[in-house]
Amino acid sequence: MSDAVVISSAAFPSAAKAPPVLPLKVRDLVLRFGNSTVLDGVSLDLGPGGCTMVLGPNGAGKSLLLKLLHGLIAPSSGQVTWGGQPAAQVTARQALVFQKPILLRRSVAANIDFVLKARGKNRAQRDALLEHVGLAHKSDQPARLLSGGEAQRLALARALATDPEVLFLDEPTASLDPASVQAIEAIVRDARDRGVRIIFVSHDIGQARRMADDVVFLHRGRVAEHSTASDFFPEPRSSAARDYLNGRIVV
Repeated sequence: MSDAVVISSAAFPSAAKAPPVLPLKVRDLVLRFGNSTVLDGVSLDLGPGGCTMVLGPNGAGKSLLLKLLHGLIAPSSGQVTWGGQPAAQVTARQALVFQKPILLRRSVAANIDFVLKARGKNRAQRDALLEHVGLAHKSDQPARLLSGGEAQRLALARALATDPEVLFLDEPTASLDPASVQAIEAIVRDARDRGVRIIFVSHDIGQARRMADDVVFLHRGRVAEHSTASDFFPEPRSSAARDYLNGRIVV
């Protein structure tokens, strides 16, 4: 990406907030589809601050876990609470960015305006957000004409327009070029440094090493381990995680 990502505090005005949604507590979470159990007895605790990377082989349940935590789908059994509240009651204070951006068939600026208006926020924030993600010069361009990396940066700007306390990211850099990956990581890192809690699914071990404060490793629908990044990468406790980090097929 030739355009530098500009970090501007004007994009994130301070405002009075409701009581914080953290800590997250997950207890005995189970998700079934018919006779298939895809998440089985997941328990997890996350406090405020930092970036949690969710790793694991294909089919481990990473994306489904994000949707459960965000309250988009309901578990078959078990409980997810944010600051003591059910997940479905705090979705307005969270944002989720998918692997493939879902953008409105409008201009770049109008994609941000739509969210700001829906949240009752000042539209003057839009220009600062677009500057923040390096898209100010494309404000009037149709969003459908953006490149993959630009579209994902717009999706991030739109998520940040909600002033989230928690930002979920489901493989947001998959299939992007290295420059786009670097730009998106810079935006996410800045959000984390401003206190936004990041929960980030990735298959990129190098990215996880760069971004993680802690790691949740899923295997066969269970949390095989949850530890700090400084402990996980040099010496994972589970054999599945060791195989995964060494590039061996995990079954």
